[in-house]
Amino acid sequence: MALPGMAAGLEDRILGGLDDEQRTVASTLTGPMCVLAGAGTGKTRAITHRIAYGVHSGVYKPQQVLAVTFTARAAAEMRSRLRDLGAGGVQARTFHAAALRQLQYFWPQAVGGQLPALLDHKAQIIAEATRRLRLSADRAAIRDLASEIEWAKVSMLTPDGYVRAAAGRAEPAGFDLTTVARLFQAYEDVKTDRNIIDFEDVLLITVGILQEDARIAAEVRNQYRHFVVDEYQDVSPLQQRMLDLWLGDRQELCVVGDASQTIYSFTGATSRHLLGFTRKFPSAQVVKLVRDYRSTPQVVHLANSLLTERTRHPRRGGNDPWPEPLELIAQRAAGPEPSFTECPDDEAEAAQVAGRIKTLLAEGIPASEIAVLYRTNGQSEAYEQALAGAGIGYQLRGAERFFARREVRDAMLQLRASARAAGTDPVPQLVRDVLGNLGYTDEAPQSGGAVRERWESLAALVALADELNTARGEAAGGVFTLHDLVMELEERAASQHAPTVQGVTLASLHSAKGLEWEAVFLVGLSEGLMPISFADTEDGVDEERRLLYVGITRARQHLALSWSLARTPGGRAHRRPSRFLDGLRPRSSSSAPARPATAATRKKRAAPAKCRVCGILLASGAERKVGRCDNCPPTYEEATFEALREWRKDVAQETAMPAFVIFTDATLTAIAEARPQSLQELSRLAGVGRTKLERYGEDVLRILAGN
Repeated sequence: MALPGMAAGLEDRILGGLDDEQRTVASTLTGPMCVLAGAGTGKTRAITHRIAYGVHSGVYKPQQVLAVTFTARAAAEMRSRLRDLGAGGVQARTFHAAALRQLQYFWPQAVGGQLPALLDHKAQIIAEATRRLRLSADRAAIRDLASEIEWAKVSMLTPDGYVRAAAGRAEPAGFDLTTVARLFQAYEDVKTDRNIIDFEDVLLITVGILQEDARIAAEVRNQYRHFVVDEYQDVSPLQQRMLDLWLGDRQELCVVGDASQTIYSFTGATSRHLLGFTRKFPSAQVVKLVRDYRSTPQVVHLANSLLTERTRHPRRGGNDPWPEPLELIAQRAAGPEPSFTECPDDEAEAAQVAGRIKTLLAEGIPASEIAVLYRTNGQSEAYEQALAGAGIGYQLRGAERFFARREVRDAMLQLRASARAAGTDPVPQLVRDVLGNLGYTDEAPQSGGAVRERWESLAALVALADELNTARGEAAGGVFTLHDLVMELEERAASQHAPTVQGVTLASLHSAKGLEWEAVFLVGLSEGLMPISFADTEDGVDEERRLLYVGITRARQHLALSWSLARTPGGRAHRRPSRFLDGLRPRSSSSAPARPATAATRKKRAAPAKCRVCGILLASGAERKVGRCDNCPPTYEEATFEALREWRKDVAQETAMPAFVIFTDATLTAIAEARPQSLQELSRLAGVGRTKLERYGEDVLRILAGN
C-alpha cells in the first residue's frame, strides 16, 4: 500500500521482496499492530523494513522511533539492518539500555547528585546479606538466590510482598520463602549502604521517575512517538510497565512475538501481554507470519507436530492456558528426514554425533553451520572430547567472548590506527593488508590448535569486511571506508555481536534462541534432561516443550535427535526417551542401534573401568578420568595440584574463559596423579584432546617438571 505522493521506486526498494504478510506489516505505519511471527518467518526483516519505510516516506522521524529487543546482540543486528536500509538514526536498544540512558539523563533533575554505581554481579552483595543474617550459602545457593531476587524485582515485588506472591514456587537453594524475603531485604539494605544499584533497579527507578514526574514523562513521550517491541512474548511485568509509561495514552505500538517460543519464564517473562494485546488495544491489526523460509518441510513438520501433540492433551479440569500455536508453512525445497538415534550411553552418543559431523564436513557443510544443542551446560564435556578426538574444531557459546580474544583486540588496534591514514583503496584489500601483519593469509593453516583458532578469528574479521563493503558500499551505491568498519567493530564489541567464526557450535538450548544453522544435533533427549527433572509442574513441562521446539526450529536442513539409555559405558540402562518424542519418532527408533562405536569405546563397554586402588566399578566420568573412585584418597602431591590450578586460573583470567573450559578439576587431578613426562603420555589422559594438547601441553609439562 503506497502512501500518497510516494515515488514508486522507493516503495519497490523498501517493500520489494517481501511476501504479502510481511508487506502488510511493513506498509502499515500507524495504529497498534500485533505481529504473530513463527520461527524462520522473517519477522526481523518485516519490522526493520516497516521502520525504514516509515522513515523514508516521512511518516517517522528517525530520532522519534524506539525499537526495543531483549539482547544487546539482537539490538546491534537490528541497528545494522536499519543502517543498510538507510534508517541509521533510529534507536534500537534493549529495555535496560534504553532505561539506563534515560535514567542517566534525568537523574540530576529528578533526584539530584550523582547516579549510584551500577552493580555487575549480585553474588558478592548476596553473600554479604547472608552473613548479616548469619546464614550459610555456597556459590550454587547464592546463584539461585540471585535468580530468585531478579524474578521478584522484574515481577515488581517488594520483600514485604514476596512471600504471598511466591507461594507455590520452588524454594530457592532450600531456603523457605520467609527466609528468602529476609535475604531480599538484607540485599537491598547492603546496596543502599554501598550506594549501588543493580540492573533491575535501573528499570524500577526509571519507572518511578516517569510515574511521579509528569514533566519528565512528557519529555520522554515527546522524544519517542513510535515504538516497536521484538520478542514480545518475553516481556516481564516490569518491562511492560516501562513500555506503558513510554506510550502514555497513545497507540503507536507494533509488537512482534510467538507464544510458542516463551522459554524464559524463570526470569519473569510471560506471553500473556502478547496473547492479551487485542484486549488492551481492541483496534489493533493482527498479522500472522507463518511462511517459514528457514527450514525444510521435514523440519517444519516435526516442529508443528511437537506443538500439535501438546494441543491434543488438554489439562485436567479443562483449564488449559496453552495457546493455539501458529502452524508454520515451509517455503524451502524438501530435504532429508530428521533422524532419531538411540545410543547405549553418553560416550557412544557423543561419538556418533562426532562421526556424523565429520560426514557433513566432508560433504561441504562449513563447521560454522553445524551446532550441537543440549539442555544443560554440564553436557558439553562429552562432545568437546568427542569432537577434539575426531580432529574437529568447535566453539563453546558462552565461553570466551570473540572480542576478548587477544588477536581480535590486536586487530582492532591495527585497523583503528590504519583508518586514520587510509586512502581510497577498497576496504577488503586494506583489511587483508593490515591483518596480514598479524598472521592472516588467504589460505587456512593446515595445523590445528591455537594457530588455527587465531587464523579463524582474523578470517572472521575479513569476511565481515567483505560483507559490509558489499551491503553498505557496492549495493547501496555509496562508499564504505575503513573508518566505517572500525566504528562497526567497536559497536559490535560493545554489544558482543560477534561475526561468524569457523568451528562447530556447542550451546545450550536457551543460548541458541535467535540463531540458526544448516545442521543441528539435539542431544540428550531423555527423561530427566528433556524435560529437565525439576520441571515438576504442568507449566514447567510446557516450557520444556517450547524449549525443544526452539531447538528444532534452529535447523535449516539437517536435524538429528538422539538420546542414550545409560550415563556411562557398562552402566545400567535405566533411561528412556523424552516423552516429547512420543508420536514423533518412528517406532523402530526406540531400538535403533547407535552408529558403530570405535574400538576404544567397544573396549570400554566390554571391560568397565575399575578403581585402581579398591577395584570397584567407576560410576562417573570424573572417576574414570582419574582412574579411582571418590572414596579412595588421592595420590598426587598437593603442591603439584595447586600449581596446576594456579596456572589454570591465570590462563582463564588472561583469555576471559571459564576455568573448566581449559581443564576440569577431574582432568587436573588425573594429570597430577599420572605425572606424564611427554606430550604423548599427556595425550593418553581423558580430557586432554588434540586442541588442548597443542594449546596447553608444553605449559603443563613445564609445571610438572618444576614440581
